[in-house]
Amino acid sequence: MGYMIVMKFGGSSVADASRIRHVTDIVQTQLDRKPVLLLSAMGDTTDHLLEAGSLAIKDGKTEITHIEKLHLATMKNLNIPKEEIKSLLDELIRLLSGISLIKELSPMTKDYLVSFGERLSVRIVAAYLKSIGINAKAFDAWEMGFLSNSNYTQGELLKESWDLIPAKVLPQIKGNVLPVITGFLAKDDKGNITTLGRGGSDLSATMIAAACKAEEVQIWKDVDGILSADPRIVKNAKPVQNVTYDEAAELAYFGAQVLHPRAMRPCMKTGTPVLIKNSYNIEAPGTIIKQTLTTKTSELKDLPVRAITSKHNVILVDIVSTRMLGQYGFLEEVFSVFAKHHISIDMVATSEVSVSLTLDETYDLGEVRNNLKKIASVEVKTGKAIISIIGDVKRSSEILARTFKVCQQIGINVQMVSQGASKVNIGFIVNDDEAAEAVKALHLDFFEE
Repeated sequence: MGYMIVMKFGGSSVADASRIRHVTDIVQTQLDRKPVLLLSAMGDTTDHLLEAGSLAIKDGKTEITHIEKLHLATMKNLNIPKEEIKSLLDELIRLLSGISLIKELSPMTKDYLVSFGERLSVRIVAAYLKSIGINAKAFDAWEMGFLSNSNYTQGELLKESWDLIPAKVLPQIKGNVLPVITGFLAKDDKGNITTLGRGGSDLSATMIAAACKAEEVQIWKDVDGILSADPRIVKNAKPVQNVTYDEAAELAYFGAQVLHPRAMRPCMKTGTPVLIKNSYNIEAPGTIIKQTLTTKTSELKDLPVRAITSKHNVILVDIVSTRMLGQYGFLEEVFSVFAKHHISIDMVATSEVSVSLTLDETYDLGEVRNNLKKIASVEVKTGKAIISIIGDVKRSSEILARTFKVCQQIGINVQMVSQGASKVNIGFIVNDDEAAEAVKALHLDFFEE
């Protein structure tokens, strides 16, 4: 344990030459900890690649001016020869002319197209590190053991990756190489490039850290870690210094855009700590996500609540039936209707004769409503929001009392409450247009003097 770390930098952190210099400064402060770097594509390159793809289909054009300009200008500025990426740019043009001929972009081809973003960025950063005397080497993820299924655009890593990755990465570390690896990518067993879907480049980083038993994985973003509330709603949102994996997963699920729950899974399995840092504000301590918290720190003792998030555009469905009284199998019937239509449910609250649940507003409920009406009376209310309070379960009565008091003071009616079995999350429903006000008032009560 503890002979290497993984550092992941997102697209905005490597957006241009000055950002890349800055990333290099950060990496240099940690060279003694044997870093492995994982990078996203530069800036908006992924979008430009997809645009180039649709242009090739629509107008039969192979147009990569945007992409060439950014990458070549960056290399010129960093003073590294453009030969490093010439063959990749040629390959990209060949791919686009192929797309323009067959006039279609299958999910498999789309993954191949998108992969150029990460493949270009690692070559540029590795070349720059080398030019300042660091023994760095660029690798595509599949050279480092990333093997996925063939579910293009949403690939899942196969369990063989757990053995393949350390077998490839560790010899590089032992040979004093600083590997610079593409995030977000893998290959399937047919040798086709795949992308890992939502949270994919963070997943690449946590996967290497977990499989290689690294000391920690650092995810460098453009925020000071996990905040106590959305800074767009609450000006005084404060960084949360440490949270458990469960808390972080709940936060991510209910709207805190920090780390996708899927990306945390490998580290949850091995207990590898995840450190979220701001590449624009290195001094900020960031947030550590780990398995259990030590409550020695005074910040934990005083505050019953860790963070408050909100999720908008929620539908509230009230299902009432006297048949439910003492009737087994009723809930099963209700849930099977939703399952049949592949609708996932966020929150549930039940009483003797009713069950209330919440869903995302994107679902079309016409059919579902007809099926449910056969077994109960149904009321669907739109324009709702879930406010989630992530906190100390031993103090849930205090949290609930304060929450209701605050809502009463500002004249907001709570329409449903649910305390999850995960015991870290208390969720409640308010009208969408009241959510921001509620979050502000609750944050004021729990976090500010």
